[in-house]
Amino acid sequence: MSIRFSLVRTLASLLGLALLLGCTGTPRGVEPVDGFEIERYTGLWYAIMRLDHRFERGLTRVTAEYTLRDDGRVTVHNRGFDPEACDWREVEGTARFRGDPGTASLAVSFFWPFAGGYHVIALDDDYRWAMVSGPTRRYLWILARSPELDERVQRELIERARDLAFPVDELIPVDHGEKDC
Repeated sequence: MSIRFSLVRTLASLLGLALLLGCTGTPRGVEPVDGFEIERYTGLWYAIMRLDHRFERGLTRVTAEYTLRDDGRVTVHNRGFDPEACDWREVEGTARFRGDPGTASLAVSFFWPFAGGYHVIALDDDYRWAMVSGPTRRYLWILARSPELDERVQRELIERARDLAFPVDELIPVDHGEKDC
């Protein structure tokens, strides 16, 4: 009985670990940026377009701020305005590199022990814009250092995402206007 319980517990732990790790991987055929410099990536980013998901649904003025920590991990502060509630929604988490810090592939956790993949798959040489994938093709963000992105660059990123089989027809533009409630 004790051996059986131990085996079941071990298998359950391995299954749980596999599920957690599976949530941080990259979609098949999608490669994170190499030559990534986290120090240049830190700071404030504005969501320009994104695929819809429950944790940002209905929010406007969405931003993400990344701060390098002394332990090599990154503090992630996401913020968005809920116009229906006339209130800001914020969440803070921690990101760690999944491997080599020169590869833009991280695991982000907002609620321990659950983590999700965060993979920079396109990045401007000057770190002015980025395209980020989650663990599946259901998660995609186009980010910029300012609330607006050049339309030509935006179209090129959408086409790149289309070539990688992301559902780009479902991308939502993020409103950054200062609206009163």
